[in-house]
Amino acid sequence: MAAAGAALSGCASPRAKHRAISANEKLNIGIIGVSGQGGFSIENLKNQNIVALCDVDSDRLAGVAKNFPAAKKYQDFRKLIDQRDLDAIVVATPDHFHAVATAAVLRSGRDVYCEKPLTHTVSEARAIANLARKYKAVTQIGTQIHAGNNYRRVVELAQSGAVGPIREVHVWQGATYGGLRQPNGEWKQMERPTEPMPVPGNLDWDLWLGPVQPRPYHSDYVPFRWRNWWAFGGGTLADFGCHFMDLPFWALNLKYPTVVEPLSGPPVHPESTPPWLVMRYTFPDRGTNSYGLSQPGVKLTWHHGGKHPGVLTPELYKTYPNGVLFMGEKGNIISDYSKHHLLPEENFRDFKRPAEFIPNSIGHHKEWVEAIKKRGQTTCHFGYSGPLTETALLGNVAFRVGCRLEWDAEKLKARNCPAAEELVQHHYTPGWTI
Repeated sequence: MAAAGAALSGCASPRAKHRAISANEKLNIGIIGVSGQGGFSIENLKNQNIVALCDVDSDRLAGVAKNFPAAKKYQDFRKLIDQRDLDAIVVATPDHFHAVATAAVLRSGRDVYCEKPLTHTVSEARAIANLARKYKAVTQIGTQIHAGNNYRRVVELAQSGAVGPIREVHVWQGATYGGLRQPNGEWKQMERPTEPMPVPGNLDWDLWLGPVQPRPYHSDYVPFRWRNWWAFGGGTLADFGCHFMDLPFWALNLKYPTVVEPLSGPPVHPESTPPWLVMRYTFPDRGTNSYGLSQPGVKLTWHHGGKHPGVLTPELYKTYPNGVLFMGEKGNIISDYSKHHLLPEENFRDFKRPAEFIPNSIGHHKEWVEAIKKRGQTTCHFGYSGPLTETALLGNVAFRVGCRLEWDAEKLKARNCPAAEELVQHHYTPGWTI
C-alpha cells in the first residue's frame, strides 16, 4: 500500500475554501470507488465536471476513465483529495473505508456524498456527523429512495394523522448477506477462508484493507461478498436498514433509540453476518409534530432473511415481500419503495388524502449539487443520516453481544452492557485515523 502507516494526506493538506459557484456553473467532482454504487453516482453526476477518479482496482479504474479522458486517475484516495481543483467528492467504497475517506474529505474542506451506511461503526457515524457540522459541509448519504415521490406521500399520511398516532412499526427485507443456502433450504454462515490465493495484479489489496487488520486476499471478500463479513460490512441490516428504516425515521421524526433488543437470530458467528435476524428498537415519546399529532414512544421491529411480521396475511406478504408497516390507532399504512396502501382498505374507501405538502425531489444527487451551489442543505444530510446509521448498526451490536442494550445516546454507551463498547467503538490498524 502507498505508505500504509502514514497519516492521511487529505487531513494534512491546506483546507480548500468553498468557492462561489453560479447556478449555471459545473462543479468539479472527484469519485472514490468508481464501480457499483460509485458508477451509479457517476451516471447521476456526469452533467458536472468529473475531474478525478480513484479506485484500488486498476482495471475498473481504466474502464471508467475511458469515458472521462480529462479526469486524473488515482489508486490512492489520499492523492485524489490532494488535487486542488475539487469542489466535492463522492465516497463509494466498501463500508469499512467510509469513515476514513469521508473524514479526510471533510477535513480538506470539500463537500461530500457518501454511500450508505454512512460508516462501519456507531462511533464513526457520530464522529463523521460532528465533523460535517464543524466544517459546515454540504453532505448527502446514498439513500436515493428518499428522493422518490412514494416516500413523500407516505410521510404526509403519517404526519397528518391519517391513521392516528403510531406506536408500532415493522420493517422487513427479504434479501440477505452472510450465508450460503444449503440443499435442505437451511442457511449456513460463511467461514473465514483459509486457502491461499494470489492477489490479482490489478488490485492494491493492502490499500483495499486500509484501516482493517491485515489478512490474506481471497475472492470471498472482493469484489462482491465483502458485506458478508463483519470486518468489512454489516450484512443486510447495515445495508438495507438505511433504506427501509429511512421511511419511519422521516415520517415519525425518530432519532436515537433508548433500547435495542435482539428477538431472534442464528447463532452469532465471529466472522460472518447473520443470514436472518429479528431486532426490536424502542424510541421515546417525541411530543407533538408540526401538525399537532401526538408522537408517542415507538417500537420498531426489523426482520430480514425471509422473516416478516406475523400480522401480514399471505396475500399482503406476496404483494410486499419487502416493506414498512405503520400501525396507528385508526389503521395502518404499508409501503415499499414504490407503492403504499392504507389498511384495512374498506375503512379508507372514502378517505380524502391530505394536500401534498412535501415538495417532490429534483433528484437525490441533484439536491446535493444544488445545495453546494447555494450553500444549503440536502434532505439526507449527515445530521439526519448519522443517527439513522447509528440505529441500524446498533442492531448488529446487540445481536453480536446477545444483550438487550439500554442505550445512552448522549454518552454513546450501553448502560447495562459493557461488552458492547468493543463493537460500538472503531478500532483501526496503526496509521489510520478519522
